[in-house]
Amino acid sequence: MLIDGNIGGSVDGTTGADLGALEDQVALAERVGYAGVWSTEVGRDPFLPLALAARQSSSLTVGTAVAVAFARNPMTLAATAHDLQALSSGRFVLGLGSQVKAHITRRFGMPWSEPAARMAEFVAALRAIWACWQDDVPLDFRGEFYRHTLMTPMFRPPAHRWGPPPVFLAAVGPRMTTVAGEHADGLLAHSFTTAGYLRDETLPQVGKGLASSGRTPADFTVCLPGLVATGADDGELAAAIQAVRAQVAFYGATPAYRRVLEAHGLERLHEDLHRLSTAGDWEAMTALVDDEVLDLFAVVGAPEAVGREIRRRFDGLVDRFTLAAPYPMSEPVRRAVVAAAREG
Repeated sequence: MLIDGNIGGSVDGTTGADLGALEDQVALAERVGYAGVWSTEVGRDPFLPLALAARQSSSLTVGTAVAVAFARNPMTLAATAHDLQALSSGRFVLGLGSQVKAHITRRFGMPWSEPAARMAEFVAALRAIWACWQDDVPLDFRGEFYRHTLMTPMFRPPAHRWGPPPVFLAAVGPRMTTVAGEHADGLLAHSFTTAGYLRDETLPQVGKGLASSGRTPADFTVCLPGLVATGADDGELAAAIQAVRAQVAFYGATPAYRRVLEAHGLERLHEDLHRLSTAGDWEAMTALVDDEVLDLFAVVGAPEAVGREIRRRFDGLVDRFTLAAPYPMSEPVRRAVVAAAREG
């Protein structure tokens, strides 16, 4: 269920060392009534903005959406997450994603293997390390991809009263979605999704994972960074719609997200978008996203109408909704969307 108050936004990790910009974004999040903020790993480290957000705000949930798991190893990531959980007084969420092979091997210079199996083991290794630090369990993790069998007193951080942070996994396909349900505390759905895909594809796969781990949906959190197109006037709305069309076109051209279009009988659209993307014809790609496709993947309209539609469309499907807006959105517009979503 879309819980009252669980509407969030993002802090821009790409601002890097511009602390003033980050401080402004956190203050904005509190003013508009967000329940939490997320930082993503694009051109900057995803964790540093959250350290500032955790110190500046005493109420916002702070999380990564996402940090690239396979660019790191479980021990280094466990330490960062342990510290952020303490710094935020238990308000940190570790959101992880796998990225794709080319980025892992060629950008990060790290090994690649079957991502779903590696991710399941990565999460298990994190939990083993945290159990050592928090509960004095001897560290003896021996997996196919990771081995952690040494923890001396000098290198062991002190336990804290907030315990390990929840781990959420980003997933689109069935295998990684099932891994999320079996091993993680929550799912970070992709912006390129629909209510129908969540209901018919994603949640059943989550359910399989939960059943295999002896849990229920009450033990799990589903998060969606949903695309919205809105504005204070007709001009702002038109610009927002064009930006979201371009975003949908970009995602729709990506082979990894083809299955979402296939679920709606739009295989031909993916083929056309992918062909145009290889030619670099972004303008033509955007033009292929008609109003019907736009409304399928995004909530479009005036701010109050968008807020109400978020509630109507996703109530019962997601627990947390983040406004995904690839364009400038003013504070009054954000405030109006959040207020309307809460009211239902």
